[in-house]
Amino acid sequence: MTSDPTTSRTAVVTGASSGIGAATARALAAQGFHVVCAARRTDRIEALAEEIGGRAITCDVTDETSVAALAAEVPTIHVLVNNAGGAVGTDRVDAADLDAWRWMYDLNVLGLVRVTRALLPALRAGGDGVIVNVGSTAGRWAYEGGGGYTAAKHAVKVLSETLRLELNGEPIRICEVAPGMVRTDEFSLVRFGGDQEKADAVYAGVDQPLLAEDVADAIAWVATRPSHVDIDELVIKPRAQAAAHKVHRS
Repeated sequence: MTSDPTTSRTAVVTGASSGIGAATARALAAQGFHVVCAARRTDRIEALAEEIGGRAITCDVTDETSVAALAAEVPTIHVLVNNAGGAVGTDRVDAADLDAWRWMYDLNVLGLVRVTRALLPALRAGGDGVIVNVGSTAGRWAYEGGGGYTAAKHAVKVLSETLRLELNGEPIRICEVAPGMVRTDEFSLVRFGGDQEKADAVYAGVDQPLLAEDVADAIAWVATRPSHVDIDELVIKPRAQAAAHKVHRS
C-alpha cells in the first residue's frame, strides 16, 4: 500500500528494522499513517519503507547527533513509538558485565529519553499526540540472571508514568505496551551472543508464544483510540505464560 504524507497522520517508529518495530510500522501503515521507519540498518528500513509507502531515516538512538538529525526531518508527528531496545547476557548481579549493563541502559532507557526529548516539539506541533513506549513484563517481574535488562525495563515503566504526569494538560497521551514472551528472529539470539541453541531453548515446548505482529496490533490499537482516551499501560502475554517463572511447556 502507499500513504500520502501530505494528507495522513505521521508516526515515527524506532527500532523499525526488525521484530516488533517492523511489524508496528506495517500495522500503523495499514491504519493510514505515514510511517517514518527509524533504525541503524539502512538497507532494512529502506526496504520496509518502500513496502509500506513510508520513509526511512537512519537513526541510532544511543547517539545524540543521530537523534537530532531524525528530529530535524520530522517537524510534525502524531505518534511516536519508542521501540528500540534489547538485552544482552544473563549475568547474575554479583558477576555483572557492566559494559553490557551500560549498553542496555543506554539503549532501552537513555535512547527513549533522547528520542522523546527531541521529538516532543513535533508531537506538540501535531496537536494531538501519542507516545507508545515498548516496555516489557521484565519491567514488572524480577528473575535470576535478568538484572541488567529488568532494571532497564523497570525504568521504562517509571519514565512512562513520569511523562504522563509532566505532560498532563497537553494533548499528548502516554502508553506503555509491555509484552511478555515474544518470539522474534533476533531478540534471544542477540541476548545469547548468537547462540541459536540457547535462543531456541527459550521457546522450547511453549505453545504459541506471542509474535511481533500480536504486539504491533496492540500498539496500533492504542495509537488509534479517540483523542480523549489514554491507555496508560497494556500488558500482553501469551496464554502459556502466567509469570516470568511460570510458563507452560509441553
